[in-house]
Amino acid sequence: MDRNLALEVVRVTEAAALYASRLMGRGDAEQANRAATEAMAQVFSSVSIRGRIVSGGEYEDSPFARGMMVGTNTGTEVDIAIDPLDGKTTCANGGNNAIAAISMGEKGALLSIPQIYMEKIAVGPEAKGVVDITQPPDINIKRVARAKGKYIEDVTVCVLDRDRHRDLIASIRQTGARIKLINDGDISGAVATAMGGKAIDILMGIGGAMQGVVAAAALKCLGGDMQARFIYRNDEDRRLVLDSGEKDLDRIYDIGDMAKGNIVFAATGITNGELLPGVLFVSGGAQTHSVVMRSKTRTVRFITAMHQFDYKPMY
Repeated sequence: MDRNLALEVVRVTEAAALYASRLMGRGDAEQANRAATEAMAQVFSSVSIRGRIVSGGEYEDSPFARGMMVGTNTGTEVDIAIDPLDGKTTCANGGNNAIAAISMGEKGALLSIPQIYMEKIAVGPEAKGVVDITQPPDINIKRVARAKGKYIEDVTVCVLDRDRHRDLIASIRQTGARIKLINDGDISGAVATAMGGKAIDILMGIGGAMQGVVAAAALKCLGGDMQARFIYRNDEDRRLVLDSGEKDLDRIYDIGDMAKGNIVFAATGITNGELLPGVLFVSGGAQTHSVVMRSKTRTVRFITAMHQFDYKPMY
């Protein structure tokens, strides 16, 4: 996959971030999500790829529904997992951790899955191979602490602040480990486990399957690790998974099942968060902060961009 494509992908996430950030704190999560999605679609239309969406699209008429094609229909054939606004509720409320994120790989590189829930556990390179999603939290926390040379009391576990995680949070607290509760944005939480200098050691809990694939691709670029399994709320969820081609409803996916081969991940901050600063509006323009990485070389680039709106009519 062309290395220059990585920078093209950043243009797409920047557009989503600029559009969504204008709606920060306005109280309408769906409007913010649509704004990010439409901006991404507009910029994608000029990217020289034959892109197939394998995971994405949170509303019925989304241009990023699973199976949709994006790009100019020329150039490299790629699979795409996409979240135009991870953390739409927190963006609408003016909170932290909202990002626009894209994972892209060669055809067949990314797991194609429906938009349901997944239980996930994610760690950085130091703890690669030591976690097991079938084990209770205390076992995994002890294993990660040992792998990273930390006391359990110094391990930080990131968990989405949801009622469904009440028992998980209680179990983590019993170990003595620290907890970082986030309102939204578990892509950022997962990726932060593998970014040096970030204060998260493990991500645990249930979140969107789409976000799981996007995060797995980023962790693949960083040498991290992840396991996941579907969580079914009803028979319709089971049908969606079977229709996607998966025969084993209880399958445990490792990082290689979700993301393999030559991968590119890009994200732009919308609001300040664990991974990236948010959009900063200035007179006549805005500043964005992005990260882009490639699995082939494990190069990670942080990009700070100034956007002058007088010269960018779409903004």
